Amino acid sequence: MTVRQRFVVLHRYVGLVMAGFLIIAGLTGALLVWYYELDALINPQWLQVEPPAAHSEPLSPFALRDQVDAAYPDATVNWMMLAPPDAHSPVRFFLSAKPGAPTLPIDEVFVNPYTGQILGGRLWGDLSQGLANLMPFVYRLHHSLALGTIGTWIFGLIALLWTLDCFVGAWLTFPPPRRRDARHRPAASGHAGPKLGKSAGAPAATNAPSTCTAPAASGPGPCCWSSPGAASPSPSTTKSTAPPPACSSASRPTRSTPCPPGPPQPTTAHRLGTRLPRRRQHLEALAQDRDLTIHALERFAYTPHKNALKLMARTSSDVNERFGKPGCTWTPRTAPCWATTCPPGKRRGTR
Repeated sequence: MTVRQRFVVLHRYVGLVMAGFLIIAGLTGALLVWYYELDALINPQWLQVEPPAAHSEPLSPFALRDQVDAAYPDATVNWMMLAPPDAHSPVRFFLSAKPGAPTLPIDEVFVNPYTGQILGGRLWGDLSQGLANLMPFVYRLHHSLALGTIGTWIFGLIALLWTLDCFVGAWLTFPPPRRRDARHRPAASGHAGPKLGKSAGAPAATNAPSTCTAPAASGPGPCCWSSPGAASPSPSTTKSTAPPPACSSASRPTRSTPCPPGPPQPTTAHRLGTRLPRRRQHLEALAQDRDLTIHALERFAYTPHKNALKLMARTSSDVNERFGKPGCTWTPRTAPCWATTCPPGKRRGTR
């Protein structure tokens, strides 16, 4: 089996292995386009609220957070919405267990933004709780095969294999190189050299070009050529196993015969809200620096293992109709803004 044939087999079976992962990613990704709509359709008791009046204003998000803190004393709110995405949506809070506290039965809580009533909650992505977690489970399946960090690594390896397989597939689209020998050597153009007849003790040399060696002063190197006045090769030359000399196109005569081909070439936890005013100033400065208009502050989060705060906002450059993209991340030891997240079309950077 040649190297090319081995790559054909490898390309085939790597593609078959990747197909299963790509089908999962494609089908789940198609559902995630309507994540919030499907989630609200499955869980209307949590995700659909009605304002008491046409122009009712939602309560302060920090007053709603206090309601959640009172209802779940063993939990800490580490992710909160600062405003509902629309007038008919609840406010979400994500919880994490306090040190030494038992495992929480739920980690996502839905609160009516007009009354402060806790509508319900779920352990995000846990399908054992029923269809209420169907869309979060689909998200986990799409992101990491619902296997956590291990699934993320698997998808990363599949992506790497896919990249390499694309290069292999591109290489296989080119025709394989053809091996050329004396039987398939192209005929000489123009006047053919003299043909040697059969003689006693000498093999027939019909259709075989004769070769000679040009003087060293005639060009940068030796050249194979044929002409009517050229002498026939000596027996010692024909029996030699050395590779034929290279051709120099600069010194090749007009009536030249191609040379025989040479050998193939190798080829600590913060309580959310205590630092919001200062972080808002930093985010507003970022928006002004990048010619953005902040329409609303949407999310405020604390990441314990990074000891970092993150504030996200909806701006004039966002494409997503539900959640904004720009944001700032801070740590206690960093400057005003440690890292930024930009909307589509903007450069990502640090400040």
